[in-house]
Amino acid sequence: MSSGELLVERVDGVGRIRLNRPRQINALTVPMMRTLLRVLEELSADDRVGSVELTGAGERGLCAGADVRALRERALGGGDVREFFEAEYAVDLAVAAFPKPYRAVMTGITMGGGLGLSAHGSQRVVDASSRLAMPETQIGLFPDVFMTPLLARMPGEVGTHLALTGASVNATDALRLGLADEASGPLPEPDPVLAGGWIAECYAGDDASAILQRLESHPDPSARETAAELRRRSPISVAVTLEALRRAATITSLPDLLPQELTLAVRLSTGPDFAEGVRAQLVDRDRDPHWSHARVEDVSRAEVLACFDPL
Repeated sequence: MSSGELLVERVDGVGRIRLNRPRQINALTVPMMRTLLRVLEELSADDRVGSVELTGAGERGLCAGADVRALRERALGGGDVREFFEAEYAVDLAVAAFPKPYRAVMTGITMGGGLGLSAHGSQRVVDASSRLAMPETQIGLFPDVFMTPLLARMPGEVGTHLALTGASVNATDALRLGLADEASGPLPEPDPVLAGGWIAECYAGDDASAILQRLESHPDPSARETAAELRRRSPISVAVTLEALRRAATITSLPDLLPQELTLAVRLSTGPDFAEGVRAQLVDRDRDPHWSHARVEDVSRAEVLACFDPL
């Protein structure tokens, strides 16, 4: 079952899966995701396997997410981006429904699609190196891989803060917020920013513009610094992410969320902000994206709702 990018072995009743693209922090390709889905199906049916463990090769992390550079090239070339997301989301749903203990070792960078492979598992392990995030608004996407329900359930609008800004959390906060179940080794102190009362005050409601205005006018300097960070994100992504998060709060079954995930993923990945965001972050690395809207206030409600129209 192993391939060069995905290593699989059975050891003492454990199906060990290792993502093996360490130079890319194990970023997920379509062939990897298709192989991984097949592997999960086989391990699920194998009576010799009592549990599964997911790890990542290299020192930098479990998985930085899907290979968005490859996705950008596919979108710019007129390729089928839906195929990309269908492959990824099928694996995420298989992880969530896996009938045996599924242990994800979330060392180092575990972000985007990496959280899709781990946060829906039954045993999620973090350590002092863990940095968990959904940074999609930095590249013109939204927090997908079925993470919006988990973010929506976090107390005090912390999930809204994480979703809109893409901020990362350490192991201690991952345990507190429900993104992890256990830890190995000593743990860092919780991030004081995530304990700020201004988060609940500023992130209430369904209007991204109003959230930004409250952040900018709040007396706490952390709120104002967060506003400056949000101003650097894709405005359409911020507005769509907030709407997706609010809708996900009422969804109890991950398969029920699949139509929304696919719709938003296809629409945003074929829009101008995704190509520009990946260019600025990962291709040219100038960190100077020129978004299709200058400000969140320039994104109309109609534009946001149009992103949710069925494909």
